[in-house]
Amino acid sequence: MNSGNKNLTRDSTLNYPIITFSKLVASDVLVRRGKTANKQQHFDAAIAWLKLAHDKAGQRGVSYGYSVKGGWRPPYRETTGYIAVTFFNLAELKRDEEFARRAYAMCDWELDVQNDDGSISNPHFYPDQGIVFDTGQVLFGLVRAYEESQDGRYLDAARRAGQWLVDVSDDRQRWTRCTHKGIPHVYNSRVAWALLRLNQVDPQDQWVEVARANLDFAVEQQTQGWFDQCAFEEGVAPFTHTIAYAIRGLYESSQLIGEQSYLDAAQTVAKSCIAKMQDSGFIPGQIGIDGSTVDNYCCLTGNCQLAIVWGKMHKLTGDTAYQEAAVSALHYVMSRQLLDTNNPNIRGAIKGSFPIWGPYSRLTYPNWPTKFFVDAMIECWEWL
Repeated sequence: MNSGNKNLTRDSTLNYPIITFSKLVASDVLVRRGKTANKQQHFDAAIAWLKLAHDKAGQRGVSYGYSVKGGWRPPYRETTGYIAVTFFNLAELKRDEEFARRAYAMCDWELDVQNDDGSISNPHFYPDQGIVFDTGQVLFGLVRAYEESQDGRYLDAARRAGQWLVDVSDDRQRWTRCTHKGIPHVYNSRVAWALLRLNQVDPQDQWVEVARANLDFAVEQQTQGWFDQCAFEEGVAPFTHTIAYAIRGLYESSQLIGEQSYLDAAQTVAKSCIAKMQDSGFIPGQIGIDGSTVDNYCCLTGNCQLAIVWGKMHKLTGDTAYQEAAVSALHYVMSRQLLDTNNPNIRGAIKGSFPIWGPYSRLTYPNWPTKFFVDAMIECWEWL
């Protein structure tokens, strides 16, 4: 579930971690706002870092990311699945087949690590069982690989993943088991979206029925402009990362099946997030069900994800408040992205938190903040 810092491996060729750690801490303490370059430089540096993360994992899966205290980590199944989608998009945008080659390599690796029952496990937390969220995120990559190639291997793997997601749902067709901490999560709306993507290439009523059941659950958890049960664990204010996951799943699903209640729920929480953003683009890293905030750090991942949904909502509605929020959130992230370092392990990457010792992915540059930064830059390019 994109948390934890286990299985760290030190970079054996470059003695950067300790030096980087001290410099980054000093920088985050002393520098109130970093410098930004032109948008192309930020975009290109982020893409280069994602390619490096793929290289560090042998050009199969994508490394979980880089820890300033431990170096590069092993490949991560969950996020490799949706990073493949970003690379397919880059192949089209840049007309560069290298990105497509890398995307297929990622998806082929997912075929190798897929469980016999169709699920995807998370070796960090649940090595012996499939996890709903991880399986859903890999499903995105499998569906896109099939769309691009018409290779039946990807469709077969996608069907098996979808069938597992159906089979592990409860008697109300909701995901209340095989989940992180064994509890239901509103952010599994993003898994519902993945099932609806599968339905686009393999129409089946069961995909839609289970997706709807979990999207309805997400809507039911909305109160006071926020979502209950949206954190990794009970009784904790969720990161903006998981809040944005929930919003995106509802929004994208509403566009695929034309359900207004999903769009309404997504927009309500998206607007609540705008109200919490400072003029600088800083968004508190955690926001509780009552709107209370943890203000001493920013979850940069959440900033990037929220910029994506705000960008999409602006294009749908024409509401300039969404556009302005997206630009502000991205400029804040850009100001925290290091472009002038000679350390290739962190140049262009987006850290989990600012400051870097914040609770979300502490002291780490995970792969997914940079993935979502690239996606957000594509979404909002014309306004930056």
